Amino acid sequence: MAFNIFRKGKKKDKAAEVLTENSIILGAEANDKYEAIEIVGNILLQQGKVEFSYIDAMKARENMLSTYIGNGVAIPHGVGEAKDAIIESGISVAQFPKGVDFGDGNIAYIIVGIAGKNNDHLDILANIATVCEDRAKVEKLIKAKSRREIYEMLHGRK
Repeated sequence: MAFNIFRKGKKKDKAAEVLTENSIILGAEANDKYEAIEIVGNILLQQGKVEFSYIDAMKARENMLSTYIGNGVAIPHGVGEAKDAIIESGISVAQFPKGVDFGDGNIAYIIVGIAGKNNDHLDILANIATVCEDRAKVEKLIKAKSRREIYEMLHGRK
């Protein structure tokens, strides 16, 4: 299945994981999309996936073009020169039950921060989009009561 991108290579060890339970936050709140981007960016920073400058690159990317992809999901990420601020590929997920306005009436309830080393971000974006194109699956992510539940769903186990 397409969910192998959540694990780098064929290794089974925890260090190989691009998405871990510790990179998921439930019940987050933000005043605007930039604060929400800081939340998912800081998760990537704390997980050792990116340097601090990557968070600014994520916000700059959002200024260029909205990362809202529909069905209540946004996938902020940095591009271009931001690649030098990525230490290793990683994904962070924040659930915003009250939603965050991403402009033009688009409200995101699930925000997925992405840092893709080399060209990993393209595969990561494609796989996130595949999961999130199903409104029923997104509803389950929005209503999830545990990080484990979100982790399992994004790994294709639920």
